[in-house]
Amino acid sequence: MKPIVAIIGRPNVGKSTFFNNLTSSRDALVVDRPGITRDRQYGVAHHNSNSFLIIDTGGIGEINHESKDIADLMTEQSMFAAKESSVLVWIVDGRIGLTNVDEVLAKNLRKLNKPIFLAINKLEGNLSGIELNDFYSLGLDSIWPISAKRGDGISKLLDALVGQLSFESKNKVEEENLIISILGKPNVGKSTLINKIIGEKRVLTFDQPGTTRDSIKVPTKKNGKNYTFIDTAGVRRKSKVNDTVEKFSILKSFETIESAKIVILVIDAIEGVTEQDSTLLGMIQDSGKSIIVAINKWDRLEKIEKDRIKSQLSRKFSFIDYAEYHYISALNGTGVNSLFKKIDVIVNSLDINFSTSRLTEILQKIILKHPPKIVNGRRIKLRYMHLGDTNPIRFIIHGNQTNNVPDSYERYLSKAITKELKLVGTPVLIEFKQSENPYKGKRNILTKRQINKRARLIKYRKKN
Repeated sequence: MKPIVAIIGRPNVGKSTFFNNLTSSRDALVVDRPGITRDRQYGVAHHNSNSFLIIDTGGIGEINHESKDIADLMTEQSMFAAKESSVLVWIVDGRIGLTNVDEVLAKNLRKLNKPIFLAINKLEGNLSGIELNDFYSLGLDSIWPISAKRGDGISKLLDALVGQLSFESKNKVEEENLIISILGKPNVGKSTLINKIIGEKRVLTFDQPGTTRDSIKVPTKKNGKNYTFIDTAGVRRKSKVNDTVEKFSILKSFETIESAKIVILVIDAIEGVTEQDSTLLGMIQDSGKSIIVAINKWDRLEKIEKDRIKSQLSRKFSFIDYAEYHYISALNGTGVNSLFKKIDVIVNSLDINFSTSRLTEILQKIILKHPPKIVNGRRIKLRYMHLGDTNPIRFIIHGNQTNNVPDSYERYLSKAITKELKLVGTPVLIEFKQSENPYKGKRNILTKRQINKRARLIKYRKKN
């Protein structure tokens, strides 16, 4: 297990910017507005051949435009991160100076009895200014002036920070996590589902749309296997999105589709299947990723309502016939454990290891049942197939006149290959390659004997 470092501080002091700097990523949403980060965001920081887990947290302190309930939940999440970490990096705003909230926070952090590195941020080009003097009154030994935005002073801070951490042997190889993204409209139960999966209040849940703003990676282990679930911000219809923060949150939600191997689309059973659900499913379909449609709040419906929802799913999602459906209650846990069984079945089916000769044999078997059409007096010939990629699954088919293959025949091939390979919950993407004529553009130079023979044939045809 890697050592853990938590980033703590008031809202809008630069914690997420510092996190992105250390992880060399843009995982944490950064906007010049207090209270953007709400949940714990985990990442891996590297320094001098060492690596450790870094946690970005929500701001601790009063947030005027937030409700007190959400602010309390954010503080709870931040203090949980502080308790599970080995070392704390406390970020303060050097431009504003020491505040009453900082003094109160200092007392609370000392009670944790952990090493505290006080990073005085926003001192661009002025790391030795008088702004530091007020912070010495906090009685902390480790004070570091930095600029998270420009990177000033961070290397020296990390040198000291790494010296406080204990690292395991570098020979240990860590198993790669299976990444699963959870998408859906606001307030359908995505965060509640993740909390139920891992058995703790890992992400904020509140009966208000838009509680989750960032895409939060939540690693967990189940039945000896490593998973990373990504909780995403709820995606509303484009016409209803006006706030800049919400626009960025939605973009980050869509980015998680590309990094995931499986996408779980959560639908509110009480509300029913909406046009926005269909739009989201269409976007996931375009990505080629495996899909599980999780219908949440299923336990709150009567049988007649359940039949109505199943009918809606069949009708409105008819454009995608490979999605797996799973009925759950994220709040009380019904169907959550069996969700892993469905995930494992999909993963096992994705473990494709067929040779080109075997795949070509399957292709020819499919073509024999239903040959492609004739174009310009010549039938389209599909000669052989090989695996191009596995995330998403993509097959490359080589042949002649492949640019004339109709979309309907491509869909036929995709469904037939899926059936032959017994794939579950995932589509098959096909890419056609035109086989070039090796003799195209080359002139055949005749030998003297061939020239004489040709002359005799021409003479013979003229004579007769």
